[in-house]
Amino acid sequence: MELSFSPEEIAFRDEVRAFIRDNLPGDVQKRLIEGREIGKQDIVDWQRKLNAKGWAVPHWPRAWGGQDWSPVQEFILLDELQSAPAPSPLPFNVSMVGPVIATFGNDEQKRKFLPATANLDIWWCQGFSEPGAGSDLAGLKTTARREGDHYIINGQKTWTTLAQYADWIFVLARTDPGAEKKQQGISFILVDMKTPGITVRPIQLIDGGHEVNEVWFDEVKVPAENLVGEENKGWDYAKFLLGNERTGIARVGASKQRLRRIRELATIERAGDARLIDAPWFREKLADVEIDLKALEITQLRVLAEARKSGKHGRPDPKSSILKIKGSEIQQATTELLLDVVGPLAMPFQGSTDPDDDGNAMPIGPDDAAEAAPTYFNWRKISIYGGSNEIQRNIIAKAILGF
Repeated sequence: MELSFSPEEIAFRDEVRAFIRDNLPGDVQKRLIEGREIGKQDIVDWQRKLNAKGWAVPHWPRAWGGQDWSPVQEFILLDELQSAPAPSPLPFNVSMVGPVIATFGNDEQKRKFLPATANLDIWWCQGFSEPGAGSDLAGLKTTARREGDHYIINGQKTWTTLAQYADWIFVLARTDPGAEKKQQGISFILVDMKTPGITVRPIQLIDGGHEVNEVWFDEVKVPAENLVGEENKGWDYAKFLLGNERTGIARVGASKQRLRRIRELATIERAGDARLIDAPWFREKLADVEIDLKALEITQLRVLAEARKSGKHGRPDPKSSILKIKGSEIQQATTELLLDVVGPLAMPFQGSTDPDDDGNAMPIGPDDAAEAAPTYFNWRKISIYGGSNEIQRNIIAKAILGF
């Protein structure tokens, strides 16, 4: 099986690198290298640059901004964005609700939402998880009852990432409480966040950040025209969306960048009288992660090569569960390595999580040190979201091993 890039693909990779070099603001790249947050406007500005180039939504239909690229071209773009590092296009827009509307929405919904979604004129958030319906998403209790030309939505969503920025939310709600199976009777509805009755409450995380939220719906009146597809078919659309969500979840490029940075810092930090990079115990740990990452990259290329050969581009591949498991474990391992490098310099707590507030205190050690511990704790989530690793192992057992 051919796992190397073709000359055309290498030329495309060079084009992507040149575009990032010429267009990505240096301060944004510096923040990402150091593991610090960037602002909402930084994300919006960068996605609009990508969209103007035609690279924000290459996997969408050509009529709505897509490029008819091969899976390998999509991989190259994502890998180079993560390796640079540069902000990735907002996943709620480009990988989640956008493909759902493009595939199942009506013509009016496509005209209204897709251009604005690609250009980040609309910032979407995901209204799926509930206090009693996370891994068991089909157990959701948020309801949408039909009254004339509207739905009245009541319920609660939780862990809603970046809802504080969102203009719209795509919601799974139960439209037929009497359905025989819990997967039935669920609908996929688009809701304007400015609609009366919506309340967003922040959830402060262990690292002090405000990344996720609770979203409450109290008699929220939504036009019935905002229903995507058919009523009570929302579970089918949700499965389609969750398959797309795992695109690039291995984040090979991001782990490459973090390991480069860890190597750089390890050449500066000392372990006794020698550089940390020369300590046998550290070199062994670093080599283990680098070997795993190279194996993951080759596995991802193998999956892409099979998709290119079979023409199954766009269909979820159960082998992506392997990528998700190892990708999340490697990302978590990089946070442990960084803690090994900065050591006690990671202990001071940075009170403000506002990306525009650098505070008055002088940093202790490299800028990466202040974010090392918060990132370590925050990234425990990576093996849970997008389908927990335990669920991914079940998928592998059933769909690949045949158990």
